[in-house]
Amino acid sequence: MSTPPSTAVGAYFTTISGTLRSAVSRRRPWLELFDLSAISRPSSLPDASVRIRKNLSYFRANYATILATILAFSLLSHPLSLLTLLSLISAWLFLYILRPADQPLVIFNRTISDRETLWILIAFTFSVILFTNVGSLLMSSTLIGFGIVCVHGVFRDPEDLFLDDTILANSGLFSVVLNGGATAPAVASKYFPNCDALCPIVRVKKARQRVSVVRGQLLQLVG
Repeated sequence: MSTPPSTAVGAYFTTISGTLRSAVSRRRPWLELFDLSAISRPSSLPDASVRIRKNLSYFRANYATILATILAFSLLSHPLSLLTLLSLISAWLFLYILRPADQPLVIFNRTISDRETLWILIAFTFSVILFTNVGSLLMSSTLIGFGIVCVHGVFRDPEDLFLDDTILANSGLFSVVLNGGATAPAVASKYFPNCDALCPIVRVKKARQRVSVVRGQLLQLVG
């Protein structure tokens, strides 16, 4: 029995909402991030490396917010690119990731297999990246965001920050998103009993399995 698409979409956005709430809860005070009294030049290259690692560990949620803000501002300043990106994401979600496995895709009275759907979406994605400015816009915005994060990480002295072993073990700019995503399925399953089959993480794993099957078939054809 298939699940209505509206339920799948609801479970998906419930998962995303739980991830975002987890990320916001880990954010440090902005005044602590922009403490001018803690700005100083690193004494050496190893010192700069240590500073970046510690600051990424401590301010990772703030850095992720800065990156997301730069990316959002870039997309909002280019409405056509934003519309194109939303169309691309919607195509992947509704035609592949969130589409129930027992509901084949039918276009002009022709049933499209999962493999054909995957290749069509891949071709569409590459076309969007190559023939529009979406790819260059995303790349330039990401590079600007990483540049700001690296400059701050190098010149912000972390000596006054409280860094325990747990924070250092979970170091990484996007670890807050990954950690939040680990608990998000439980949040979604609270509202959707069938969320185990609808959770984006599970759906992505199934998508990767589909890609592995397609890769194996291609290798057999080449062999």
